[in-house]
Amino acid sequence: MLDFDELRELAADVRVFVDVAEDKAGALRAVVAAYDVVLAIFPSQEGMGLHVVKGSEILDKIAKSRTHAMYSHTAIAVPDLEHAEVLKYLTAPVEQRVAA
Repeated sequence: MLDFDELRELAADVRVFVDVAEDKAGALRAVVAAYDVVLAIFPSQEGMGLHVVKGSEILDKIAKSRTHAMYSHTAIAVPDLEHAEVLKYLTAPVEQRVAA
């Protein structure tokens, strides 16, 4: 079960990390690389929208097996779904971007 308050706190931590970095793009790539699951959160009509930037295979596996597997996760705040999709594309491994 996702805790939206936890996701907001994680996103705030990521925002601070990226803001203080000299190389902001590099800091964002480092965050995505460091976690098993990365969720983009954004305002939506329902309150908060979610988009999986990284780790959808892990989440699918957990959902299908109904286990409580351990995985690291974080969240990144973005303004909307379009930005979440772009973030997913730009932080994907080069092989996946070329195939797309």
